[in-house]
Amino acid sequence: MSARADDRRHMVEAQIASRGIRDPAILRAMASVPREAFVPPELAEFAYEDAPLPIEAGQTISQPYIVAAMIEALGLPPGSRVLEVGAGSGYAAAVLGQLADEVYTIERHQDLARLAAERCQRLGYGNVHVRHGDGTLGWPEHAPFDGIVVAAGGPDAPPSLLEQLRIGGRLVIPIGPTPREQTLVRVTRTADERWTREDLGAVRFVPLVGAEGWRGDERVTEVERPRASRPESVVHLLREVAEPLADIEGADLGSLLERIGAARVVLIGEATHGTSEFYRLRARLTRELVAHHGFRFVAVEADWPDAGQVDHWVRRLPLPPAPERAFTRFPTWMWRNREVLDFARWLREHNAHTPPEDAVGFHGLDLYSLYTSTAAVLRYLADVDPGAAQVARQRYACLSPWQGDPAAYGRAVVTGGFRGCEQEAVAMLRDLFTRRLDYEHLGGERFGPWRFLDAAENARLVADAERYYRVMYWGSRESWNLRDRHMFATLQALLTFHGPEARAVVWEHNSHVGDARATEMGARGELNVGQLARETFGAEAFLVGLGTDHGTVAAASDWDGPMEVKRVRPAHVHSYEHLCHRTEVPAFLLHLRDPIRDDVVFELNEPRLERAIGVIYRPETEMASHYFQAVLPRQFDAYCWFDETRAVAALPADETDGMLDTYPFGL
Repeated sequence: MSARADDRRHMVEAQIASRGIRDPAILRAMASVPREAFVPPELAEFAYEDAPLPIEAGQTISQPYIVAAMIEALGLPPGSRVLEVGAGSGYAAAVLGQLADEVYTIERHQDLARLAAERCQRLGYGNVHVRHGDGTLGWPEHAPFDGIVVAAGGPDAPPSLLEQLRIGGRLVIPIGPTPREQTLVRVTRTADERWTREDLGAVRFVPLVGAEGWRGDERVTEVERPRASRPESVVHLLREVAEPLADIEGADLGSLLERIGAARVVLIGEATHGTSEFYRLRARLTRELVAHHGFRFVAVEADWPDAGQVDHWVRRLPLPPAPERAFTRFPTWMWRNREVLDFARWLREHNAHTPPEDAVGFHGLDLYSLYTSTAAVLRYLADVDPGAAQVARQRYACLSPWQGDPAAYGRAVVTGGFRGCEQEAVAMLRDLFTRRLDYEHLGGERFGPWRFLDAAENARLVADAERYYRVMYWGSRESWNLRDRHMFATLQALLTFHGPEARAVVWEHNSHVGDARATEMGARGELNVGQLARETFGAEAFLVGLGTDHGTVAAASDWDGPMEVKRVRPAHVHSYEHLCHRTEVPAFLLHLRDPIRDDVVFELNEPRLERAIGVIYRPETEMASHYFQAVLPRQFDAYCWFDETRAVAALPADETDGMLDTYPFGL
């Protein structure tokens, strides 16, 4: 089997069949059409990734699963005649050509129409007919159609397309009140003048432009609001109100601390997972909050057991037994770096004269440590309740075969080959809380509650992670929401444990910290920690975003790949980052809650692009992979800008740097 054929087979199995597409004809069609032939040559190596990709004329080729799901929604009978609106690269039309007798596809961009026709002809899809024109008007000469699929989002189903459906035919189209708020719907024609409609879920497509769609000049904003100023005026305003940050250590943060005021949770983001300035600014602000404003703990986007090793060290407690050093799994550089080490040293020194149970802690919020957390629960129960430990070993044994690859566990469950371990994981968590008072007493008067908290959070992590690895195969929205709900629930548990006056600092990516309702995530039905914090704490949640234009970043090219120091491309011209770059202020603080001038919020309230780089960075597909729409003043309460940044200083796994051997980075 060729490498490309193997890629197609894997795409069908992992991205399409595992998410519930069962029609064998669709699976065969997706496995036969060479997707690499429908993308620009420089992107051929990314053709089978689980994501949309940019193509010519500033358009995109849809995620493979979306193509399959929309075709399945058509429910095509044998011998079908199909109309596609939005030919794009021609890929979906080629897939349809494997399923229908005749496929008619319309593309409004002339160059794309030409390329799609050439590709289909070259690859032998002779039953695919391509036309350049307004797709909202359909192709009446070849109507009626058994199915019509529209690969762009319109304000409503175009009347011309409804009229060109055969009785019993189906139209599948994204529609919504603005060009970026869309729901996929299926319209079935049941009689000459009767149609029924079903909602199939939130989606995101380019706008459907044409006589019966969007005009092409609509702005992606709330309707009927005043037009913002030209970018030049906005840049001038930003230059006036920006508070320069001459250097991170010496910067005056008084105005920011004043606005934070009595906030109970301060969430500090980052635009990448590998930028030194972001970690150092978070550390500087956190030191102020801890030393002078009574904040009790720091909660970070890291796994609970790994962060627990750092927590024990900064609170001067014996390190808990662990099967491996802290932060040695991908992505190691995210927390095993010089910047985090320097902050941990400061926190340990700050705690030097405080009893460990009252010291400022360092905790993890994430849920990827399924098996490390399982082992931690078993160790705890073996100490306080050997009988319960035996029950736990029997229950958790259900997960043991998948220890080396939790994702394989999820795949086995969703494909029906394994019943799953949900009941066992949930029962273990329930039993722990049933005996909470006994266990806290058994653990000792001073540290019993701490030890129980650790065990309970590990048990809850196992239960949520078990579900996460199952849900991740059904779609990104469900798995994203489960993960962020878990992180927020962990934060709430910590605040409850520390008491009603406890205050917390959170370190996570901008995509978790900034309110999801102010980004296109909200239109997709995704939520995040920032949104949940605002909904729960109101004005007592303070959200800080961080951004950059260019420089270097620590990131990988693929999941579980080696860390590389990569060059960050200058920001897109239609992004918030580009506006900040044009101020020519190297670093600054921008107040969005109680701004220096009220018109700042108004001028920035127009949705723009925003960049997000996680542990993976692919500059060659940056627009498709790393940009999203956002409304900055609704997303954050403050924004810190660094025009040029550099990568974090990652630490090797065996680095001790003269620290005590008990430090988690040098066990």
